[in-house]
Amino acid sequence: MAAGLQVFGQPASTDVARVLTCLFEKNLEFELVRIDTFKRQHKLPEFIKLRDPSGQVTFKHGNKTLVDPRAICRYLCTQFPNEGNRNLYGTGSLERASIEQWLQAEAQNFNPPSSALVFHLAFAPHLDIPQDYAAIAENEKKLQQVLNVYDEILSKNEYLAGDEFTLADLSHLPDSQYIVDSDRGRKLFTSRKNVARWFDQISRREAWEQVVKMQMEHPGAFE
Repeated sequence: MAAGLQVFGQPASTDVARVLTCLFEKNLEFELVRIDTFKRQHKLPEFIKLRDPSGQVTFKHGNKTLVDPRAICRYLCTQFPNEGNRNLYGTGSLERASIEQWLQAEAQNFNPPSSALVFHLAFAPHLDIPQDYAAIAENEKKLQQVLNVYDEILSKNEYLAGDEFTLADLSHLPDSQYIVDSDRGRKLFTSRKNVARWFDQISRREAWEQVVKMQMEHPGAFE
């Protein structure tokens, strides 16, 4: 742990998975402190001091503490620009502006319906919570509209922000993987040629495969 980086959370959390992927892309050493939020271990006093009550991940670098996963990824890219993947946050102001535009689109348009689907399609069955089929249908419709726009963009670009893999793509991986792994959600991606090609490409990255391996070996939330 040469850089003194710590991540508090479980790989099963989409927020934690997003940060872990960034760390692997940047080839940074870190310590993962596993906290099972579903078992309410995050109520421990020492953990409350570290995290925002609405967050799913806490990150520490020395005296610096961050809780928002996208902010953590931005921090890692700016704090360690020459480590690992140097293109992750762009190499110029125009590239970074494009990446930021997509990060906002992911947070505001993609994440709300996708995170709802992740809960109902992936987490609820493991937690013995009845699936809300009306909510699933509603969020499927919303996500379809978003993915239609993505499909058009990806017909012109290799990746969302251009021809390089960046945080714009990385930020979509955790929710997308859970959705694609479900029988009902998979067609949202596979029925769109360019979206299907894009997801297949980004999900094969070594950094993401490492995170998926961690999720399978120690899911945390379902143990």
